[in-house]
Amino acid sequence: MREMEKNSEISSAIEELSKVVITKHEENHEFALIPTKPFISLCYLLLQVLDKIGPTMVVLRQDLHQNIKRLEEMHETNPSINSNLVEILKSEAREGNARKRCSCSKAFLWLTRSLDFTLALLQTLAIGPEKNMEQVVEESYDIALKPWHGWISVAAFRVALKLVPESKTFMDLLKTKDENCDTQMEKMQILVSLLVPFLDETHCILRLYNLDRLKST
Repeated sequence: MREMEKNSEISSAIEELSKVVITKHEENHEFALIPTKPFISLCYLLLQVLDKIGPTMVVLRQDLHQNIKRLEEMHETNPSINSNLVEILKSEAREGNARKRCSCSKAFLWLTRSLDFTLALLQTLAIGPEKNMEQVVEESYDIALKPWHGWISVAAFRVALKLVPESKTFMDLLKTKDENCDTQMEKMQILVSLLVPFLDETHCILRLYNLDRLKST
């Protein structure tokens, strides 16, 4: 954690994502491996990014934190067996618990969707950092989260959307003191290039366990 504090969230996320390489047996995702602890660390960094967007993300942040803690607690019950997220999904599917409200399967689903939101946000800013931040956040939400949220969550988000910072303020908050704009953009593009294939694989796993179409209740 001390090392992460020296780096920007973007740099730290690149480091963590390099440890969350999904390995699978040929094309069979049933035997895939997603290391649990690095995935949790990646999601904690996502929390820090959302904090910089401000009050708009408070509800999403709370849900995200609860889902991270759920995976953390499951991992701690048996670190050896639960070191692979796919084994946790497999176990819950076998026991018929995957679709229950507090399952790790649903936690993994919503964490993946939150990473989808982050990816959409960073993709847009990496191309046009001067773009209106309110528009960027709204478009990212519409792509990644709105299709799965109920009308109450959507309405709450629309109200809070007015509280987002300007894009320059947000980008400055993501930088370290010794980082210039060009370096920051390069790192954002690297993170995007790592997130795209990673999320493609996680969505394949979610489809395998029939979790990909679940909506919030």
